[in-house]
Amino acid sequence: MHKLRRLLASNARRGSFRAEGDTLYIYDVIVASDDDAEWMGGVSAEAIVQKIRAMSGPITLRINSPGGDVFAARAIQAAMEAHDGEIVAHVDGYAASAASLVAVAADRCVMASGSFMMIHKAWTIGMGNADDMLASAELLEKIDGTLAETYAAKAGGDAAVYADLMRAETWFTAQEAVDAKLADEIAAKAPKVQALWDLTAYGTAPATETIIEPVSEPDRPAGEDAARARAHALRMRQTTA
Repeated sequence: MHKLRRLLASNARRGSFRAEGDTLYIYDVIVASDDDAEWMGGVSAEAIVQKIRAMSGPITLRINSPGGDVFAARAIQAAMEAHDGEIVAHVDGYAASAASLVAVAADRCVMASGSFMMIHKAWTIGMGNADDMLASAELLEKIDGTLAETYAAKAGGDAAVYADLMRAETWFTAQEAVDAKLADEIAAKAPKVQALWDLTAYGTAPATETIIEPVSEPDRPAGEDAARARAHALRMRQTTA
């Protein structure tokens, strides 16, 4: 199974998203749209952006996410930058892949003791001929360049350094994230994290004692419209994590 599909399928319906006062809990895979969330599970950029736009003053983001769609994370980042109050991101468990973009976009990023942040090169699912594959590769290279620039902007470093770290699929402990200046501090007290993620799609994920069920394709509703399945496959062609 393709790594991106494995990440999405193995974590479907594991997480949750909720708002409590001025706090948003992003404890889920990040997907592009409400339709994708209905299809695959996860929380959509639409849902998160709507909540941010409806809020005023300081916002706290609590993050425990294995990643998701990079363009969805960019949409969330744009909403965060447009917000008129301070936004503080707390990485309660994982801020992996696309979720790391949300974490570093905050005015301050606080790592819980035992939490991880992960950065890597973008993935996609491709269909088509050789020209299509070359075009997808070119797009991925451009995405990787923008990701490295984002991490460098947060840390005040050289984008090339972060491009190398992305290439290696780097998992930062809380202290390592602070040392790399991708996070600002370590929380005094670790929260109770409720979502457990299957990270086996990644190459160098930290070992976990959590027992994960074998990965299988998610069940599809009986009588599902084939046209919807084809439309979803086309959208997945440009989905990156």
